[in-house]
Amino acid sequence: MQFHHHGYVSGDPRIQAAAGVGIDRPTDLPDEVDVLIVGSGPAGMLAAAQLSQFPGVTTRIVERRPGRLAIGQADGIQARSVETFQAFGFAERIIAEAYRITEMAFWKPDPADPSRIIRTARALDDPTGDISEFPHLIVNQARVLDYFAEFMANSPTRMSPDYGYEFRGLEVTGDGDYPVTVTLLHTAGPNEGQERIVRAKYVVGADGARSKVRESIGCTLAGDQANHAWGVMDVLAVTDFPDIRTKCAIQSGTGGSILLIPREGGHLFRMYVDLGEVDRNDNRSVRSTTIEQIIAKANDILHPYTLDVRNVAWHSVYEVGHRLTDRFDDVLPDERGTRTPRVFITGDACHTHSAKAGQGMNVSMQDGFNLAWKLGHVLEGRSPESLLSTYSAERQVVAKNLIDFDKEWSTLMAKKPEEFEDPAELENFYVSTAEFPAGFMTHYAPSALIAEPTHQDRATGFTIGKRFKSAPVVRVCDTNPLQLGHQAKADGRWRIYVFADAAGAGTAQGGTSPVVDFAEWIANSPDSPLAATPSGADRDAWFDVKVIYQQEHTSVDIGAVPEAFKPQVGPFKLTYLENVYGTDPSADIFELRGLDRNGVVVVVRPDQYVANVLPLTATAELAAFFAPLLRSGRTSAV
Repeated sequence: MQFHHHGYVSGDPRIQAAAGVGIDRPTDLPDEVDVLIVGSGPAGMLAAAQLSQFPGVTTRIVERRPGRLAIGQADGIQARSVETFQAFGFAERIIAEAYRITEMAFWKPDPADPSRIIRTARALDDPTGDISEFPHLIVNQARVLDYFAEFMANSPTRMSPDYGYEFRGLEVTGDGDYPVTVTLLHTAGPNEGQERIVRAKYVVGADGARSKVRESIGCTLAGDQANHAWGVMDVLAVTDFPDIRTKCAIQSGTGGSILLIPREGGHLFRMYVDLGEVDRNDNRSVRSTTIEQIIAKANDILHPYTLDVRNVAWHSVYEVGHRLTDRFDDVLPDERGTRTPRVFITGDACHTHSAKAGQGMNVSMQDGFNLAWKLGHVLEGRSPESLLSTYSAERQVVAKNLIDFDKEWSTLMAKKPEEFEDPAELENFYVSTAEFPAGFMTHYAPSALIAEPTHQDRATGFTIGKRFKSAPVVRVCDTNPLQLGHQAKADGRWRIYVFADAAGAGTAQGGTSPVVDFAEWIANSPDSPLAATPSGADRDAWFDVKVIYQQEHTSVDIGAVPEAFKPQVGPFKLTYLENVYGTDPSADIFELRGLDRNGVVVVVRPDQYVANVLPLTATAELAAFFAPLLRSGRTSAV
């Protein structure tokens, strides 16, 4: 963590200095904002947290509740989300308080007595050990939101949610600097019941499955009607069921199943209890199922074990439905290419599905991550508005894949044991699809932000369009072994990882080599993406350029490393040495990630997805890739 570059810091280094709109930030909601986010759920809070890193952008997030969420319905945190938390600086802390899933147990009817259940299998959560260095967690959604709120409050913009505002409607007028007029209603405080008008440049609807923002732009959820109901409860109980602290899929011989999820903190656990098929003429009467009925059903399924519930923290009944909107912004199909979006929707406002695959909160957060850095770049003047059209195109495909996966998983969970052709079908599906629920199957197609895989063979372990998969390295300046991907923060910067050719630093004896030539080009060429960095800003303000040598750290002469990889930063123009790495002798990143020994450049987006892979000599291709993504001619620091 870098924090002394502006002078000595003796306090909490996570608290960044206030800057831009964070200096004397108004307590009350302004009449005009750059971005208005509606809803403080996972998608909205992550989007706000990312935008809080752009000091020149006025972002406000409104929420109809009078205060923070106390009990969240979502709880599953996939490894991809923990990677994201690492970028926001709280992965270690949330891991410490969470329940960690390492394996799943499968219970089925005893062939000798189908009225009883027995454990038939166990499946490791990460059977190969290669999915991620981060774990699969269970933690209350409210705590995730708390961490994002803390990050926002400590950011240069000093952001915090504006509670007590309900979204009523909007109009995209197209007039002036703030073309979206939003009507809000005070739901708390001295002005309760009064309307409030706010004008915005952009609006983000993160207001859930019953999204009014979605309605306001004419989008509707389409898909399968719900036909199966589940009771869900978070409880404290006394039980003789032996796997009560292990994630379980339980199928009974008498009909019905349970998905058991232990919760963080010990003792507490969640049960999704199968309530059976829902008649088309039910008119949602199944939602009146009482907690006593849910507990009784759970006891039937668990036989011969018993469940004595002592306390109910939360419960609900929901029907499984799989729905998706046709677009994630306000641009109609016949308007594509004629204007850029002004209103966006994220999370449950775009896609709804069952909770049992643990994907809702996770995919929603990635919606927010994908959109927020793009808004920041456009509003700060880094990129053209056309960048915003990529959000809907990228995330709708991801949501469709999620719904297809969840349909299969929820169908399997609802099957009766006798309906399986293969008794091991459920556990086999769980193991074979492990990478999907971990969050690592997102694969963006070629676009303005994702290059064609022309040079993919140069870095086979960094698939273009997929997330950057971390690997061990050793930092040269302080000899610390680190995970390379963990050094990327959610600061809105592009990453350019330069994997050097075999010559190494100091071994070319003052001569040239591919990595030296590349360093000269990226530092000094007018075609380099770094040339777009505003004058007056640090050289690494927009681009984080790191070099990884093939040699161990003891063989790298840091004095011979090109200056492009040692930028001068801060008001004192201090030399930043922490972008220079050698290989870890126990896990060579060049071998682990299939990197070309002649050298390769891996370009990674601010939301951690690989955008391009190029040879060190392909500087013209790198310049061409960034040219449409950057606004040139900036003359002063933003």
